[in-house]
Amino acid sequence: MPEFIYTAKTRQGIVKEGIIETVNKEVAEATIRRQGLIDVKVKRKPIEIHIGGLPKVTDKDISIFFRQLSTMINAGLPLVQCFELLEKGTDHKGLLKLFAGIRDKLESGSPFGETLREFPNDFDKLTCSLVEAGEKGGILDTILLRICEYKEKSLALKSKVKSAMVYPASIIVISFIVTSILMIFVVPVFAEMFSSFGAELPAPTQIVMDISDAFVEYWYVVLFGPIALVQAIKAIYRTPKGRYQLDKLLLNLPAIGDVLRKGAVARFTRTFSTLSGAGVPILEAMDTVAETSGNVVIEEAIINAKESISQGQSLSKPLEESGVFPIMVTQMIGIGEETGAMEEMLAKIADFYEEEVDTAVDNMTALMEPAIMAFLGVVIGGLVIAMYLPIFQMASVV
Repeated sequence: MPEFIYTAKTRQGIVKEGIIETVNKEVAEATIRRQGLIDVKVKRKPIEIHIGGLPKVTDKDISIFFRQLSTMINAGLPLVQCFELLEKGTDHKGLLKLFAGIRDKLESGSPFGETLREFPNDFDKLTCSLVEAGEKGGILDTILLRICEYKEKSLALKSKVKSAMVYPASIIVISFIVTSILMIFVVPVFAEMFSSFGAELPAPTQIVMDISDAFVEYWYVVLFGPIALVQAIKAIYRTPKGRYQLDKLLLNLPAIGDVLRKGAVARFTRTFSTLSGAGVPILEAMDTVAETSGNVVIEEAIINAKESISQGQSLSKPLEESGVFPIMVTQMIGIGEETGAMEEMLAKIADFYEEEVDTAVDNMTALMEPAIMAFLGVVIGGLVIAMYLPIFQMASVV
């Protein structure tokens, strides 16, 4: 049974505080008043959960939670009661703590959108802006469903882009590990055997031997070098200039760059469409869209476009001048501005480019598979041939 913290006064004005255990807040207030106390204030005792053992609240969890909340709001339940029901209906400790924290803020009189901003690890700026717009417009249940749809499509898009990045990276890592094992453990065995021949080794074999010696001598570089390289790239990415250059490089990479660019366009148009449909002012929407773009180059183009809009220009012109967005995108945005159907046009662009990401990922995979096979064939095949050349020469002499 839940516990409630209360403060009240006696008829003589003496303040009393305490904790009462009962079924809900209303029963707690009535019980305390029956004791002859006045000015009763009751709030639910926060649930104490140890942070170290909490599971992470994912976007999928938030999406499911918003769908449930939308249904309850649509049924006419007050927000505080909605969260009391949500707490009873979950065994996810991370969500339980989140729900309890939100409910406490709501009970103290904070608006829902403002409350969500106090939990930045769970609710991004886009979500908070949409919820605030829904509260002001009296369409919170509709907005919550719109957020769910946005998050579900955003997660699907993120998964596609991630798979496009993971595939080549995993192949490169595996190739490096296999090559290192051959160079450090296999090639030296052949080197000992060839040293007893007393004859000059073929040039390819000698090159492989020299490389193997370097791998054995500098094994710590082979082991820790890639880790240091990854950490160096992360450190560079944390700097504004470094992040800009790396994001620009990623967008210009063959195959992968096409996937990232189309994914960024889909994310930009989907986010902008969602905010426009919720009635968020365009300049405020541009700030949120820029933050959620996922690429500094595109973020800069959006911020520049916002400055142009604030000076009375159209949105499509500065986006086209940036050179980041495809011509088709800027033209369709221009048509949306002229016809007053910006939200619908942005949604159509997002749908199109989400499908384009699928196609781009498939094309990239189809293009990389033969290239990877050729690379592995050259590296592994080259090592095998180089190791057996001296044996073949000996056989021909015999």
